[in-house]
Amino acid sequence: MSAGLGQQGMSWKTSPATTELETLVMDWLVDMMGLPRSFHSSTNGGGVIQDTASSATLCALLAARERVTGGVGNRSGAPNTLVAYTSDQAHSSVQKSARIAGIGDDRLRLIPSNESFAMDANALQAAIQKDRDDGLTPFFVSATVGTTSSMAMDPILSIIDAAEGCWIHVDAAMAGTAAMCEEFRWIHEGLERADSYCFNPHKWMFTNFDCDCFWVKDKTALVGALSILPEYLRTAEHLSGAAIDYRDWQIPLGRRLRALKLWFVLRHYGQEGLAFHIREHVRLTEHLAQRIGDDLDFHLVVPRTLNLVCFTHQRGDEFTEQLMERLNASGSIYLSHTRLAGTYTIRMCVGGRDMQQRHVDAAWDQVVNTARELSEELANASRSASEIRA
Repeated sequence: MSAGLGQQGMSWKTSPATTELETLVMDWLVDMMGLPRSFHSSTNGGGVIQDTASSATLCALLAARERVTGGVGNRSGAPNTLVAYTSDQAHSSVQKSARIAGIGDDRLRLIPSNESFAMDANALQAAIQKDRDDGLTPFFVSATVGTTSSMAMDPILSIIDAAEGCWIHVDAAMAGTAAMCEEFRWIHEGLERADSYCFNPHKWMFTNFDCDCFWVKDKTALVGALSILPEYLRTAEHLSGAAIDYRDWQIPLGRRLRALKLWFVLRHYGQEGLAFHIREHVRLTEHLAQRIGDDLDFHLVVPRTLNLVCFTHQRGDEFTEQLMERLNASGSIYLSHTRLAGTYTIRMCVGGRDMQQRHVDAAWDQVVNTARELSEELANASRSASEIRA
């Protein structure tokens, strides 16, 4: 429908409906997810729909850069003393954003994670203090609520305390949807003190790709970093401040009507409907984690968090990797992997709208049966090799 309507949403003037609907659904989500009131459009903050969390992180980084430099970060000869920080478990988009924004790899500190793979706030504080002592300017910290590898939760409050004066961006790309359920809102503890936040409805909220919801506490910092106003973009509504021009909240100028698909989802399910599915996914993941824990051939690399389990086979990395490749080659199941503390780890996520326990059980049965088949093949191959040598 969005493609057919062909709305051009770069400014309020070019499509008032596109802008108004986007503001509406972003404010709905603030209420539905219990997000800080400072993210509501009625305050000095507000929300915008980006394509992905990668763009949200870049926009937050640019806003932080211009805030700390007093708006001269783009000028030739501006002092290059800025330092940004994130966890060694953070998404690669943070590093890409630092490159694009001119911060560079050597001024992005990857802070060690703890045994739970969450950012170590004490290590962050020490790194910031060292950089300040060295005459550098710490200015930006990206915390993750639900890391890609293991769904680890960075401690937002401790991070903010350790990074006083820095712009705090919270990336909850996958996990943020869980806040539709009041019992899972602990993941956002301390968010009211953050400067920006994003999550992806296209991950766990049944919304078609691409759709990232990005909020800032101070929209003037974001707009100040990204706004350029040539004559052909001047409108009376913009100059009076009576309307939002979302082109100034993102990297591209043009933008399509992403808000419509999100509006459909929110209208169709409502908060209660979305919460029902999220709770069911978490329940199914708990069930899956229990089955993994009961199987002596497998073990969980980290305790289950929300709807993701991370496991490995007791025979080690090489076997686990062969197992995953064979499972994916079957065409009936698809798994992804990561490395946690050097261990090759299979990731299994429950998030499909129509997912039922029979699907989860069938998937795990296939993992177990395929592992047994692979073990037998390797054992037979080993016996054959021994016979040949004999």
